[in-house]
Amino acid sequence: MRRVGLILLAAVAATPAFAQRQQPQQRSLLDTPSGPTTDDARRAMREEQGAVPQRQYDKPFPTGMNWVAVTLNGKPLAASRERPSFVLDDQMRARGFGGCNTFSVVAYPLRQQKLAVGPIAHTKTNCDKAAATQERAFFEALRTANQWDYDAGRLVIKGQRGQLQFERGI
Repeated sequence: MRRVGLILLAAVAATPAFAQRQQPQQRSLLDTPSGPTTDDARRAMREEQGAVPQRQYDKPFPTGMNWVAVTLNGKPLAASRERPSFVLDDQMRARGFGGCNTFSVVAYPLRQQKLAVGPIAHTKTNCDKAAATQERAFFEALRTANQWDYDAGRLVIKGQRGQLQFERGI
């Protein structure tokens, strides 16, 4: 019985269809999928010919700098009190002052000037009503932020519930 099985296996292995399945397929360069370098070369050639618009590169988020809020929802912040500020370190942790309390939050700059902001942790100091209201609006605008831009030396952070504009601090 074993001999019959081996003979049958040898007969099947000798068929051209079986031999073709066992050989590695050979491909020409035309059959290979194009990789990123080929796509980039093609895109560059089309750009030179004016066929497609040039690729816009992402701006790097300015980390390690102190940013002081200038406007909140288009209105200038009162210069009489300490304005909200923050610094985003290279670990993507923002630490700052909200106008009454200190805060910490994780913020990830994404492609195309998008922004992902985590929950805000802050101290709970008693403040006057105007400072507390302004801080609440600042935290809400910061927490719901989903887009940023750096233009003319100012950092603009936009979201569903407000827009913040910052200038570099000391």
